[in-house]
Amino acid sequence: MRQCGSKFEPLRAGSPAITIGQVRAEIEATVSFHFETWGRLQATLASGSQQTNLLATVSGASANGSGGTAAAAVPLLTTPPSTATTLNVGTIAAVDFGAGDLVAVDVDYTSQTGYVGSGVSAAYVLSAAAVNNDANYIRRVTLNVGVIVGIDTGVLTLASPLPAGVPGAQMKVARLVGFCDREGASFFHEWSALFVVEGTQGDRIFYHYPRLQAMQGSAESITALAAPLESVRLTAAFRALPVKDQNDGETVVCFRSYLPARLRQA
Repeated sequence: MRQCGSKFEPLRAGSPAITIGQVRAEIEATVSFHFETWGRLQATLASGSQQTNLLATVSGASANGSGGTAAAAVPLLTTPPSTATTLNVGTIAAVDFGAGDLVAVDVDYTSQTGYVGSGVSAAYVLSAAAVNNDANYIRRVTLNVGVIVGIDTGVLTLASPLPAGVPGAQMKVARLVGFCDREGASFFHEWSALFVVEGTQGDRIFYHYPRLQAMQGSAESITALAAPLESVRLTAAFRALPVKDQNDGETVVCFRSYLPARLRQA
């Protein structure tokens, strides 16, 4: 659901006061929706905060809400080179993975500060001390994840391409068991969104929000199915933030465009 919350107020003058025009007193736009399935990106969009990968831990690791000490990540081999859908870890390391496993693919943390995460900025690091200088920290937060559908002679084949594309030479692979978001975390993701409504005659409506930030924390909605079954769906809600239109300098929060079908009268 999208909602325009902009307010219009009358501009009055004279005695008695008479409306001589109108002004926009407040600009506001929100958009909300439900996800039909759960996944890494869906959970991140709906969380309203930074989300983490629950990396497989070393034996005997202490329990921790967002995962304990992670097992060592596996480097990628160069021959044959890995691709966005295949990861060459070698036959020895491949025995630790299986079809259906989730994997995170990213570089080691080596005291970087600022935004981290390949493909999509996943977190903002203030200092190495803040993240315990954890070599696996970027893999803990990265959105560059995939699911293994097959393994052949040391090569892991993924169900879909990695969001960051072909992995870099310095990236490593870590197995993970799930995802976790933490209500109350300080990080705010910012997104751009384009929603498309298809018309029955080939026309289309586009809603482009250049800047969106979550306006609520993690939430779910329950939909009744055939009793006693229920569906738990992720719920996301965002507030639109302003940008300048380069054509005339106007401040806007959403672009709504209509594209008529070919040969249809405009």
